[in-house]
Amino acid sequence: MSNKITRDEIKLAYECGHRDFIKLDLSGLDLSELNLAGANLIRTNLSKTYLYKVNLKWSYLSGAHLSKTNLKKANLVGADLSFAILSEADLIETNLFEANLAFANLYKANLSGVNLTGVVLAGANLSKANLSGANLVGADLTGAKFN
Repeated sequence: MSNKITRDEIKLAYECGHRDFIKLDLSGLDLSELNLAGANLIRTNLSKTYLYKVNLKWSYLSGAHLSKTNLKKANLVGADLSFAILSEADLIETNLFEANLAFANLYKANLSGVNLTGVVLAGANLSKANLSGANLVGADLTGAKFN
């Protein structure tokens, strides 16, 4: 696979059992409503990508670049987003139950109505993030930045 691929190529590769999409450039693609559960997207560029209602349950997105990405209503249950860049990302009503966002950059991210139950946010940058209506029950906020 080349470094930049299309929606159809990623969908076909996933349906054929391929799960490793490490360091690819998927920026700006419309990947809405795709099933990519368990995908390995470590250090992948997903900036400005449309991920509305995408299923990324138990996926690996550590160090991924997701700035200005639309993740509305996405399923990120148990996903590893440690060290991910989510600045100005739109995560309205996204399910992040038990996800790992340790040291993630969520500067100006919209987390309105997000399920953050049991989420690890240790060391995360939440400066200017919108957390209105977010469920933070049991979230690990050790060392998180809010200003």
